[in-house]
This record gives sequence, C-alpha cells and structure tokens, in this order.
Amino acid sequence: DPRNRTDVSEFLLLELSEDPELQPVLAGLFLSMYLVTVLGNLLIILAVSSDSHLHTPMYFFLSNLSLADIGFTSTTVPKVIVDIQSHSRVISYVGCLTQMSLFAIFGGMEVMLLSVTAYDRFVAICCPLYYPVIMNPRFCAFLVLLSFFLSLLDSQLHNWTALQMTCFKDVEIPNFFCDPSQLPNLACCDTFTNNIVMYFPAAIFGFLPISGILFSYYKIVSSALYKAFSTCGSHLSVVCLFYGTGVGGYLSSDVSSYPRKGAVASVMYTVVTSMLNLFIYSLRNRDIQSAL
Repeated sequence: DPRNRTDVSEFLLLELSEDPELQPVLAGLFLSMYLVTVLGNLLIILAVSSDSHLHTPMYFFLSNLSLADIGFTSTTVPKVIVDIQSHSRVISYVGCLTQMSLFAIFGGMEVMLLSVTAYDRFVAICCPLYYPVIMNPRFCAFLVLLSFFLSLLDSQLHNWTALQMTCFKDVEIPNFFCDPSQLPNLACCDTFTNNIVMYFPAAIFGFLPISGILFSYYKIVSSALYKAFSTCGSHLSVVCLFYGTGVGGYLSSDVSSYPRKGAVASVMYTVVTSMLNLFIYSLRNRDIQSAL
C-alpha cells in the first residue's frame, strides 16, 4: 500500500547475495578494494603535494581527482561492509538522502575533473606557448571550485526532487546504495515529472563533459601530434572506464528485470573504477612512480 513520506523512516537496500557463506567473502572483497583505493589515492595526493616537480596543473587536477575518488568510494562502500557484517540492509530516510547527495557531489566532481583534465591536455599540446599563461594557478583553482559548485548544485536538485515525493509505493531500493536514479521509481505520485527533474541534470552532466573531452581529443589528433596524443593515454583510459561502466550501470538498472545485475554494474563504476584509476595513473606515469 502507498505510504506517506512522513510514515517512511527507513528504506531497505538490496542484498548482493543471500548465501550466508558468501557474506564474509564479499565483506573481505569490498574492504580490500576500499583500502587499496583510499590508501593508493592518498599516496598520490601526498606525492603530488610533496614533490615540487609535480606542482603543475595536470598533477593538481590529478590530486583533486584522487580526492574525489576517495569521497566517491567512501560514500557507498563502508555502509555496504557494515550491512554485510551486521546482516542488515536498512538505511534511514535521512541517511538515504545524505548518501544520495554525497554520491552526486563526488560523482559530479569526478566527471567535471575528467573534463577539466582533458582541457588541460588540449592547451598543453595544441597551445604550448600559451600554456603557462592560460593554465595559471588562479584559473586552475577556479576550475576546481567551479566543478565543486556545479556538483553541489546537481546534488541539491536531486535532494529537492526527493523531497517533493509525498508518498512511496515501496521502500525497497533495488541497489546496494541510495542511487539517485532509483528513488523516483519508488514514488507513487507523478513519476514522469520526477524523472525529468532527476534525469535532466544527469544528462547535462553526462553530455557536456564528454562532449568537451571528445572535442579536446579531436583537436589534439587533428593537430597531427600523434606522439603527444600518446601522453594522454592514461586520462583517456580513465574516461572510457568511468563513462563505460557508468552508462552500463544505468542502462542495466533500467532495462534488466534482475536487480542484482544492475547492482553488479553499479559495483563496477562506484568501487572498481576508482580502484583502477589509481593503477592506470601510477603504472603509466613515470613522474608519479618517481615521486612515490
């Protein structure tokens, strides 16, 4: 039966597995990936901040991307580990809104910073003489702050949409965290309007940054600097990994009738991608290796 929002004090998250013997394995797997992600990205941040040779715009953006990776993973994984250990899948209404807000902030930051890094590579390769003038410290700080405020605006739009839902037909979220794309499906009111408000910012955050990234790499390739293009391989790998798993996760959650398939795809872009970003940037970058 439909329930008023005031009657809903908690939601139920999806269990990744109902097999009790598999629970410790999942907890250990999530914990190991989380520790690798957090400690590895902290090492990158410390390496960039302590090595004067890495005080450049590219590594400034990379350290902020590592910080966003830590926040993005910390929003979901610790809650999953606690739920597995306590055999609970309950999250409070306030906790769900908080998790959804932080997920949108750090996810948006990651998307925006990938786009900013692509612009940095475009200026460095196509306009090398003007690079120190264009990418000055003040402008770099402005780009990071702009990325944060746009991500904050996106998260508040998601929260505002959730607060407009006056009743819920179900309290079971078909994912292991409060996914902003899943919450409107639980509402029993005008889901069409909620979906528009919910998906429009997501489309903007998906389309505009990837358009900027593609344009930057188009200009790099068209400049016939193929050797220079190879220096962008790490960034391009991270972009493909993040967008590929993210789009796959959203499509599988909307199309598949099996919620666990969507949850597995969500694990890929919320946990695995953040961990792989670390290895991509450290293993393919001699400067980071030397600093470490």
